[in-house]
Amino acid sequence: MPTCRRKRVVLTEPTPELLKAVKQDPKRPVFYLHITGEIFETYEEYAARMSFYRLRQFQCEVTGKSGLDYFQALDSERQEARTLHSRFPEPLKSAVLRAVQWQVVGRLDHLVEAVYDRFKDRYFKGEYVIVDLNGTKFQARIDRVYPPKFSNVEDRDTFKETSANSLDLENPHSIGGDLKISLHESLESDNPDRYFYWVKLLEIEKDKGHEKGKSTKASDKVDGKLVGSLVEVQSPMMSRDRLAFSKSILRRFIRDCVDRDAAVASPWTVKPIIAARYGVDSVMPEETRKGVEDIKKGEIDKRKKAWEDKEGPPTKKQKKLTAAQEEKGRFISKAAVVAAEKKERDARDKAEKQRLAKEEAERLAAEKKKKKPVRYPTEDLDVRLADKDKKAGTLRLQRPLANRAILPFNESPGAFESFLMAWNFLVVYGQPLHLSVFSLDEFEGAIRHSALDLPCPLLAEVHSTLVYNLRTVPFVRHSLLLSLLKSKEDREHENLDDDAPYGITMDTLTTAMADVGNNWERVPLRFSEGREGWEEAVVGCLKDHANLGNFPQIREILTKLLFAPEQDDDSDSEASHSRHPSPTSPVLKVTASPSERYYALSPEERISILSFMCNLAISSKAIHTHMESCEEQLTALRKEKIEVNRLKKQYIEEVNGLVGESKDEPALTNGAGEDVTMQDLSDTDASEARPKSLGHSKEREAARAKQASIKHAIAERRRLDEELGKLERRLEGIERDFRKLLGAVRVKPLGRDRFYNRIWWFDGMGSASLVGNGGQAQYGTGRIFIQGPSEFDLDLLGQREDENLEERRLEEEGEDGVLNPNEWGVYSEVEELDEFLAWLNPKGQRELALKNIITRWLPHITAGMKKRIMDLTSNAKNTDTRRSARTKVATVDLSREPYMLWTNRKAINAS
Repeated sequence: MPTCRRKRVVLTEPTPELLKAVKQDPKRPVFYLHITGEIFETYEEYAARMSFYRLRQFQCEVTGKSGLDYFQALDSERQEARTLHSRFPEPLKSAVLRAVQWQVVGRLDHLVEAVYDRFKDRYFKGEYVIVDLNGTKFQARIDRVYPPKFSNVEDRDTFKETSANSLDLENPHSIGGDLKISLHESLESDNPDRYFYWVKLLEIEKDKGHEKGKSTKASDKVDGKLVGSLVEVQSPMMSRDRLAFSKSILRRFIRDCVDRDAAVASPWTVKPIIAARYGVDSVMPEETRKGVEDIKKGEIDKRKKAWEDKEGPPTKKQKKLTAAQEEKGRFISKAAVVAAEKKERDARDKAEKQRLAKEEAERLAAEKKKKKPVRYPTEDLDVRLADKDKKAGTLRLQRPLANRAILPFNESPGAFESFLMAWNFLVVYGQPLHLSVFSLDEFEGAIRHSALDLPCPLLAEVHSTLVYNLRTVPFVRHSLLLSLLKSKEDREHENLDDDAPYGITMDTLTTAMADVGNNWERVPLRFSEGREGWEEAVVGCLKDHANLGNFPQIREILTKLLFAPEQDDDSDSEASHSRHPSPTSPVLKVTASPSERYYALSPEERISILSFMCNLAISSKAIHTHMESCEEQLTALRKEKIEVNRLKKQYIEEVNGLVGESKDEPALTNGAGEDVTMQDLSDTDASEARPKSLGHSKEREAARAKQASIKHAIAERRRLDEELGKLERRLEGIERDFRKLLGAVRVKPLGRDRFYNRIWWFDGMGSASLVGNGGQAQYGTGRIFIQGPSEFDLDLLGQREDENLEERRLEEEGEDGVLNPNEWGVYSEVEELDEFLAWLNPKGQRELALKNIITRWLPHITAGMKKRIMDLTSNAKNTDTRRSARTKVATVDLSREPYMLWTNRKAINAS
């Protein structure tokens, strides 16, 4: 059975309710794990168990291999068990198992030593052995076994003829293999050296050290005569193959076949299945049971006495004898009293020595463990800041507080996550959706937009492209209507009244739905017309795609889209011009069109609609085709990256070669020095220059050639540097393209910190880019988000029993910085990110990987942060400038807001 942290893995038993359901509901669906045979009622239990089995924290109990998942460890144990049982002598198995059954031995090693001493010289019928005959070794098989009582030929012949005492022949070594008697007694009563064996010689044992082609004449003669014959031998002439029988093999066999309870002095027992196969009695005899109980009682009394001795010597009151005892003691001899006192004193001394030896061993083990160096990086939670690190101030002690208040729509649970998911989907798949990129701030402004007389183009484009996309996704006509009617029937069947949200009953709502958005899958939503009619198309899309099961809030949202409160014209006009909507009336009475009522929806309700439509659009054919295209482009990028790195390595080697050559040659700037010197010499002494002109000409030519070589090397070095620069820029471009394409396939966090908080950066993925024209920085969110650990991660944290993690989290994250599952925080400024990087400890595995990847993308991350802050500041100044100080009431021109200036340049029918 695989072990986890040195403990055997206990399989999950079916619950009593499930066992009871077998009789009452035999067709009840369950989740079955066929490898372990475990049964689970819910998928969550099945998935949690499967996740536990997939962790690489299990160990093969047979080989000791660690770092395996449960199934790998189980396969390893089964493979080793098959190998072991195929090697271990089959005739020896039943004898060994009968010997170890019901044995009370503290350690398995001691049991293995005892069994090995008993059976190393005892052989059984059918065993394959190695026989040494006059120096020649044969492989043989034992045909018959004769006990010591038939040590002469006459007795053996009589035994064969009469077949008397056949039990001794079929079950030899019954006395010597009994571990209840001592080894000395077994040798006296059943000496293995006095057994005789008839063996059949099969072939000559191959001698690995024997040279090929060399053999003695005697061996050839023996080979021809004895192979295939029966010979009589004794145990000193025989031996077993070490691959079949040794202490290590015997230990693995016994450990695989026996088990033992955890109670004190529990006997070793053969597993029931194995005992039935090899004929080992599984019912403990009464005599054996009493012996085991006596041993267990003696062990308990021994431990109790040792504990009492450890508590301290007896008090004076305990030493005093009663009058009767004193009277009785007069008749006890003085020698007996002295012997008893000496025995008690020896026992106390022995217990004290054992205690001191144990404490010394524990101390040495602790020192050894303490001195063992830790190899970094290691598990993050095992890393603690030392006092010298705290004093040095190289690492920040507490993580900077991630802001939760500035996250949009974070007041409602789950709203921010849905908002972020919808934005990410629309930006990442902007190419198949035909949407231009827009920032998270612009998307937030559009979601909050509520001016009816000033439509928001961003909302119109987003909803229209989703409607076009969902036309290709299979749907059920009138699915929402059928769901509402079924809900009405269920409530009537349960005698429940209709809750009638906003005062609109189910019948009134279904009647109003009948004439809205029926032609949504064919209505043209033209870009040139501002996507007019997109609100009705969205309602029609929801009618055919949504139901109360996959969209629980759909009834309330449709009620607000199809009905309006009774208001006068002035109030309507005032509400339409207000940037923030007025509180919605609790009662809606007047039928209205969705185009008039959409801007009365709250931001959370608009996010719910977009989140639902995005979740449906992910299954469309256009999105799947785009994802497949991204996978192909990723493969091409990987190949290109390999080729670029190969060229880069080649250029670096060439540069190193040029550097080596330049070190060997003297540095020359030009050849003017030599020319001037030679010219001076020729002018000064022409008579002496004439006979040397030839030599000077050769030197001049050599100098010019060397100078030309150096200039060529410099030019070649400059060219290689330029090529390396191009390759570096191409590698950076490949990394950016790789991030864009990978974001369209799957979005992953940058990493996790020591407490499993996930760090997210959403810029530069899908249709978005990190660098614009002219190398200008671009951003989508311009922030780093941090998300609390998942439920699974919290379970991993809870499995650590060596420290109080709650206190540590409060100390290192801060009381306000601890994030629960599904809680988010954000770092918006470069200074906050720098403080977060200073908090990460590179000695931890997770935080080292996280710090490395943030550092790699740090120029783009900080550039996006700075660009966002600059844009927000500029927009705030422009807004202040647009405010009129001369009028009594300051107004804001919504048409100049960034989200209102956004234009979809990728629209299909854009002019």
